[in-house]
Amino acid sequence: MEAKAVARYIHQSPRKIRKTLDSVRGLKVGEALNQLHFSPEKAAVVIEKTLRSAVANLLSQNEESNIDPEGLGVKEAFVDGGPVMKRFRAASMGRAARLRRPTSHVTIVVTDGN
Repeated sequence: MEAKAVARYIHQSPRKIRKTLDSVRGLKVGEALNQLHFSPEKAAVVIEKTLRSAVANLLSQNEESNIDPEGLGVKEAFVDGGPVMKRFRAASMGRAARLRRPTSHVTIVVTDGN
């Protein structure tokens, strides 16, 4: 069985989130949560929360079967770009400098290996 969780409109660029997400892809859930919990990255908080949500989704799907949460694995983990908020900031000599405020959508799929 597998279940997924999606965190949408995260206020961080996909490139920065992808850097942290690459380190947990393919790991067991216990190892991934341990690595994320002690990571200093801002993205680790969002990824950990999404991973916990995916595990809870899988456990709630299969309430009658005994599934060990530590035996689950991260099957897929990817990040897509969301909408970009475009803002302007005052620059020198009366000019305007454009600011891009990117957002991201994080998707994590966990599986029990069957």
